[in-house]
Amino acid sequence: QVQLVESGGGLVQAGGSLRLSCAASGRTFSRYAMGWFRQAPGKEREFVADINWSGTNTYYADSVKGRFTISRDNAKNTGYLQMNSLKPEDTAVYYCAAGDRTVDLNYWGQGTQVTVSS
Repeated sequence: QVQLVESGGGLVQAGGSLRLSCAASGRTFSRYAMGWFRQAPGKEREFVADINWSGTNTYYADSVKGRFTISRDNAKNTGYLQMNSLKPEDTAVYYCAAGDRTVDLNYWGQGTQVTVSS
């Protein structure tokens, strides 16, 4: 089993910033691809960003490109999502996911709530 625990969510005003963390345990994180997804109540879960195992390749949804930055620290078995210039439409539960490759992120965290007020 691989456990993923998100943290760093909270309430922020529009234009503000938050940094989410995803702490992994259960096996080495160094070779995992990982990503972030988000889901608002009554809506489908949507892709936000992902990153390969080495941290050299990243991909973002158009809605967050230029505002969010995904990164990782393999020595700490932790992934991050830096969220800047937050908008009310960014409000959602944010989930960390990991897997052997970006196309199959099969391990999930419990989610952390991000609320952006206008």
